[in-house]
Amino acid sequence: MVRTGTRRDHDPGPAPEALRLVKVTKSYGTADSSVTALDGVTLGLERGTFTAVMGPSGSGKSTLLQCAAGLDRPDSGIVRVDGTELTGGSETELTKFRRGRIGFVFQQYNLLETLTVAQNTVLPLRLAGRRVDRKRVREILTAVGLGDRLGHRPDQLSGGQRQRVAIARALVTEPRVIFADEPTGALDTRSAREVLTLLQQAVRVHGRTVVMVTHDPVAASWADSVLFLADGRLAGRLDAPTADAVAERLAHLGDIVTAGV
Repeated sequence: MVRTGTRRDHDPGPAPEALRLVKVTKSYGTADSSVTALDGVTLGLERGTFTAVMGPSGSGKSTLLQCAAGLDRPDSGIVRVDGTELTGGSETELTKFRRGRIGFVFQQYNLLETLTVAQNTVLPLRLAGRRVDRKRVREILTAVGLGDRLGHRPDQLSGGQRQRVAIARALVTEPRVIFADEPTGALDTRSAREVLTLLQQAVRVHGRTVVMVTHDPVAASWADSVLFLADGRLAGRLDAPTADAVAERLAHLGDIVTAGV
């Protein structure tokens, strides 16, 4: 079950540690063609931090995000988000937890084309059966630069505007952790900068924790720290990253001795 130290219907407040993985392992395929995506990953991220996750294709970045967010189940190990252990929970419990404590931003936006900007933004609240505070929704959309686009539909927006709707949707539930999977991958440079600014503000201004998978050293340089993966294992960490330092570390990942974080 999804476990906390208190009753599940009582919110004990933010945990000091936003994310904790302990010896998390995940493989795909059958015994003859099994591929190990995560190989005993252990890490901890403090609340109110912005962390980028990087590595070559097939290093386990997306699997790490999916397991950490409760979208996929590890074969073994422990996953805790905001102090709550996700391992072993039923799908219903996990869904309820994700709707209350986790926000998601994906490369492809995942907006419903038939809904307006405002309707897409409040969708997580509707699905969770929670009250919609229209004033707060307007405040959030204004904060992401879409205060004059509430009635527009996705096909009337640019790619950068669509991603800002996705960020507003992630913020509206007041999540403890936001997981972002290649959020700037489909955007031009200016739009990418705007999206990264919003994610950074979610951390600095609103105290959220952001975990972002990216292949772009420039995007990673907006984070407080970068975790590197190689062959499903942690392969180092870089604090206060610059784009050049990230690119150099990526180029030499094969030479880095795998280390815990």
